[in-house]
Amino acid sequence: MSSNAPTAFTPAGGYGDTTKGRYERELPKPILGDDEALDDGVPDLRGTWKVAELLVNGVAAPSDHNLWAHVERIEQSGNRVIVVGGGVIHDFPSCDGTLENGLHDVMAIDFSTPLQVAATYEDGALVMRPHGMPVEVKRWRDGEQLVWEYSIAFTARLNRIN
Repeated sequence: MSSNAPTAFTPAGGYGDTTKGRYERELPKPILGDDEALDDGVPDLRGTWKVAELLVNGVAAPSDHNLWAHVERIEQSGNRVIVVGGGVIHDFPSCDGTLENGLHDVMAIDFSTPLQVAATYEDGALVMRPHGMPVEVKRWRDGEQLVWEYSIAFTARLNRIN
């Protein structure tokens, strides 16, 4: 079963053609199967998504903001989630709220700064809490769109592109 696939990590320098910017890179091949069963209470966030609306401090972001080019793929199995986008592969083996079973990878900002994140599913949303940072990152479905809220930084609405 794909949920037993080894934990995936961001390769050195991020995935894809490292001569390209992190939002211009082609996504790597899927890690999990697309027909995996989800645990009870786990919202289905699977798919490949592209930013369609971007708000920074509640105001539409300028057209040259780099997140307009963001594309991500979410894979899920059981209570595991993998978010692939912006050059990183963020694999949460278990969204049980612990750092031990959460993400152990690198930040997308430089592909080298260590990052640990605990994740849970709460009220229909994937909630990620980076260790040592006063932020929460959330993703949830709103109709046909995926909403991505990065605490105090931005809120994006993404449309499915596959």
